[in-house]
Amino acid sequence: MMNHIPKGKYKPYPKIDLPDRQWPDNTITKAPRWCSVDLRDGNQALINPMDMNKKLELFTLLLKLGFKEIEVGFPSASKIEFDFLRKLVDDKLIPDDVTVQVLVQAREHLIAKTFEALQGVKKATVHLYNSTSVAQRKIVFSKEQDEIIDLALQGVDLVKKYEKNHDGEIILEYSPESFTGTELDFAARICNEVTHRWGIADNRKVIINLPATVEMATPNIYADQIEWMSRHLNDRKNVIISTHTHNDRGTSIAATELALLAGADRVEGTLLSNGERTGNVDIITLALNMTTQGIDSGLDFSNINEVVEVVERVTELPTHPRHPYVGELVYTAFSGSHQDAINKGLAYQQAKEDPFWEVPYLPIDPADVGRTYESIIRINSQSGKGGVAYILEKNYGYHLPKAMHPEIGRAIQALSDEKGRELEPEEILEVFKKEYFKMPKHIELQDFTLTTEDGVSKCSVKYSYNGKTIEAQGEGNGPIDACKNALMKNYKNDFSIKSYAEHSCGDKSSAKAVAYIEIQSKEVLSCFGVGTDNDITIASIKALFSALNRAFS
Repeated sequence: MMNHIPKGKYKPYPKIDLPDRQWPDNTITKAPRWCSVDLRDGNQALINPMDMNKKLELFTLLLKLGFKEIEVGFPSASKIEFDFLRKLVDDKLIPDDVTVQVLVQAREHLIAKTFEALQGVKKATVHLYNSTSVAQRKIVFSKEQDEIIDLALQGVDLVKKYEKNHDGEIILEYSPESFTGTELDFAARICNEVTHRWGIADNRKVIINLPATVEMATPNIYADQIEWMSRHLNDRKNVIISTHTHNDRGTSIAATELALLAGADRVEGTLLSNGERTGNVDIITLALNMTTQGIDSGLDFSNINEVVEVVERVTELPTHPRHPYVGELVYTAFSGSHQDAINKGLAYQQAKEDPFWEVPYLPIDPADVGRTYESIIRINSQSGKGGVAYILEKNYGYHLPKAMHPEIGRAIQALSDEKGRELEPEEILEVFKKEYFKMPKHIELQDFTLTTEDGVSKCSVKYSYNGKTIEAQGEGNGPIDACKNALMKNYKNDFSIKSYAEHSCGDKSSAKAVAYIEIQSKEVLSCFGVGTDNDITIASIKALFSALNRAFS
């Protein structure tokens, strides 16, 4: 096969000179500081940017989820961005423990406009940035390193100038934009110049955001860059290292997690990965990854359906059905072996006393994110017998005996093959009823009475057999045995009872009895019947007739 890509068009990213790297041996033990950039980075990437009402709805959701740092926009960039921040201030919608963040470039009229929008905000982060990468310097700005540093320092001086007249706390955040394409020694130099000019101190910490504005290499490279920077930033104890990863290579989650191992303190991202190009890192996935490791993320995703519904509405973007933790199908098993393992795992989890989650194929309990068990197992032509039994049990209360699973599984699979699609629970129930209640009947129960004396059951059974009404009496060691002995006086098909099971179904006040009987004969090795009635004895006799009709019709 010929390679149509010219040789030399792409080159591997160079390794970072960090032979004593420490991050591979580290473990994430606590959640980072989270900052949502949905209202800014996410909003700028939408086909239809959010209006005021959508912005307010999303801001309210972010507060509900527990975010304490929220980038609310770029107030100097447009009227709606400015007006949104003013509405938050004027309507007193910013809680005292929440820091709003605003983005701005190093230009005086933009910084002046930003501080006008911030008037009345008690605590704000002013996020200053300029591009530092080799490509940006060479292609976009035609500037040398010293000129790029001068731009950054001019911005710091302007923020300090307007900070003096601001009635509230201002935190500086600086981003060497396109950090992953910037030489590390230059990135460290410009960041140290910025923090020094700002006047970094114990009571004047600075956020240094190191964005993977474009994801250019494997996640371990980003981790090396973060650890290298952590070693080379002056007054490190007063620097908050923040990450802001994009998903160009599809590894933003891994890159962020490795960056946390490498010393990052803070994460900027969005819900459901909305953002430019392939999107920003998904904070939901990151947070729930921590949950599965026993770490309190500090964010509340206990009602994930609400989060998805709000985000989809305000962004007008759909969520992929396989999106981690939140997609429609991520807690769903079609495979028969998966269904069987999950079914057994859920039963095991319910039976044991300790809460440790041990269900195969489910890294998190769906209930912990507000999802229900009904959607875990769904049925198509690839599904197994255990999955069908699970649907009948969880949706309709039928606890099928294990030996019965293959029998009903074959019937369901035949219908799924015929239709060529997934079957709905209602369709599965209908097949079940057709197989065990609505089958052709050559023998049909009309009446049954039972008496017991000295441990012996005596019955009188009235039934129709091939169109003829018959009454017969029998006795045995129980109702089913007595009924079988009565039937055998006129019934031509010899059979024996192989197994029996029963349970109640429904609420206590309206519970009905369900019985399952398995019969066998010389011709039929195994055939089940099902019966339901308010009386368990009658349910058992109905199950016997069901089995006979299925075996010999």
